[in-house]
Amino acid sequence: MSEYCFKFAFFLENTTGNISLSNPGYSKFSGFMKLTKFRLGSLVVFSALITYFTVAESPNWQQALALGIGGFLVTSAANGFNQIIEKDLDKLMERTRLRPMPTEVLSHTEALIFCSIFGIGGTVLLWVYTNPLSGILGFISIVLYALVYTPLKRITPFSVFVGAFPGALPTLIGGVAATSGFGEIHFFALLLFLIQFVWQFPHFWALAWFNNEDYARADFHLLPSKAGKDDFSKFQILMYSAFLLMVSLLPFVFQFVGLISTGAVVVCGMALLLQAYNFYRVPTNENAKKLFFVTLIYLPLVQVALMTKS
Repeated sequence: MSEYCFKFAFFLENTTGNISLSNPGYSKFSGFMKLTKFRLGSLVVFSALITYFTVAESPNWQQALALGIGGFLVTSAANGFNQIIEKDLDKLMERTRLRPMPTEVLSHTEALIFCSIFGIGGTVLLWVYTNPLSGILGFISIVLYALVYTPLKRITPFSVFVGAFPGALPTLIGGVAATSGFGEIHFFALLLFLIQFVWQFPHFWALAWFNNEDYARADFHLLPSKAGKDDFSKFQILMYSAFLLMVSLLPFVFQFVGLISTGAVVVCGMALLLQAYNFYRVPTNENAKKLFFVTLIYLPLVQVALMTKS
């Protein structure tokens, strides 16, 4: 849900540079879809569902359906509130200038009502059909993303750390949804949350590197160094990639998974670390894009490997 994971929309949104703001070329219905970042929201829901099936001892398909729909609604609300708040800033960046808010395909009132309904509906679905703690965590993710992370982006690079919490919360929500009663946070679910939390740093910093000039137009500070593309930033990307490999071994250390799953996780982690090292040696936009795509492939492969527990 975080910006961190959730900026995949840059590659998925259907925009062209020669369309004017007054004529973005899509309908109001498409505007609502773009407000949700539908494809991106689907990826977030995948993380929640796969964690649910990883943690659940006896999966319940009604719970899984509620988690999928409720998780998507909550994620969509967070994405939409972010676009409402950043309407004027989105106008300044090439990658966001054709979103429904800066183009006025949607009015402020329309977007606010839509996001509020989605946010409330998603929270209620999670609360009633999974458990209350899942609903609470879903609501917290909206607040953290829209009201804490979003304004911090123009203040400090520390915003990426803050944004990593709502970005990894779908994983925790999936784990909590697999429990009964009020809801519990199992240690295995915490480890899965930690993996996705750490993953967001190389993932999002790679994205921030090759979009640095565009982000600068809105005065966003998203690389670890306020100086932007410097040695400190590329070193941090490499270090967090190495840290991610170590963190991904914790489910094996605590005996939640076997050697086959762990072997797959190590292969994925080494591939990511190798690309991070290539980027560190030659910190070009092209290598940053390659690292970004590797991170996109890495996360679902690792999550599936850990789900097998073999």
